[in-house]
Amino acid sequence: MSIELILWLFSFASIMLICLSDLEFDYINPYDSSSRINSVVLIEYTLQGALCASFLLTLHWFPFLVMAPVAYYHGKLYMDRKHLVDVTEIFRQLNWEKKYRMIKLAFYFSTRKLISLKRH
Repeated sequence: MSIELILWLFSFASIMLICLSDLEFDYINPYDSSSRINSVVLIEYTLQGALCASFLLTLHWFPFLVMAPVAYYHGKLYMDRKHLVDVTEIFRQLNWEKKYRMIKLAFYFSTRKLISLKRH
């Protein structure tokens, strides 16, 4: 089950990165891009928290310790109301947002590899 959730997280991060790339090359307007990204962010955070909680409840300590800082960071962003992409500032934050999504994509990919290696 954990591999499937990580693949869902991977796909959500990919969707956000594609929206930002489309915005950069002017294939999509800022309103559509930010609304697509914002519709997926809360789902991603919920899945991340559920995955972290499932690792804790099933006593998989190493994956829990790997995922806990990211879940904490997502919770902190949500509590500070900084989890949504602002339509008016999306062009100013475009490079940072793309780097942030690429790092998340790499993290989810490496976590998937790490967990699949640990299973065998």
